[in-house]
Amino acid sequence: MKLTILGCGDAFGSGGRNNSGYLVEAGDRVFLLDCGPTTLLALKRAGYDPGRLDAVFLSHLHGDHAAGLPFFFTDYLHEHPRARPLHVGGPAGTEERVRGMFRWMFGERAEPRDPPPTEFHEFAPGRDATIAGIHASPFRVPHQTRDVSLGLSVSCGGRTLLFSGDSAWTEEFVARSRGADLFLCECCFYDRDSAVHMNYLTLRKNLPRLECKKILLTHLGEEMLARKADIDLPLAEDGMVVEI
Repeated sequence: MKLTILGCGDAFGSGGRNNSGYLVEAGDRVFLLDCGPTTLLALKRAGYDPGRLDAVFLSHLHGDHAAGLPFFFTDYLHEHPRARPLHVGGPAGTEERVRGMFRWMFGERAEPRDPPPTEFHEFAPGRDATIAGIHASPFRVPHQTRDVSLGLSVSCGGRTLLFSGDSAWTEEFVARSRGADLFLCECCFYDRDSAVHMNYLTLRKNLPRLECKKILLTHLGEEMLARKADIDLPLAEDGMVVEI
């Protein structure tokens, strides 16, 4: 399994970083975890063909994690037509939200547009799914109050990647980390308390309880970037490639 960091920034582009987008290659499967607005640009800049994608898995439906899909759709319609559908998995409401974004961004009022062939899949917390040969175990994380935000454990090619999505600390991470080859963990803040995002001091306190083989911090905000010298865990960078 190979992970390419297409974007590891927050919603504000802190540090000039791209929005969330993570390319995973595992055996003959190629998929994205999250798809922020800068993801297609970053994918092409890295020299990848968007047509290779089998699936896109969304942790939640905030724009910096999901609003890149309309750019892929218009690319597939006009520049690089797909011969097979793209699989898109996400929490409840994903299909409605994604179709609506595409029509708003690239349609006309008199002629609403449909995306290219796409198969949508709804992730239910606690219910495993296998999509396009990729095994996904979604679980709810504390980030939104009414809508569901997900963490995802994905397995393919004999490797397992745990992705926090956007989340404050939850005990779910302890159980889900067991057997994970890599925990890709958001860490927006250094010591600021937040009910919806991770802070580094909380994560460090719980680090001995995590049983993953490696951890990589991502979704870094200004506070984290300003304290990089005080952090003793690996930090994601746009363009970084990690062999898992």
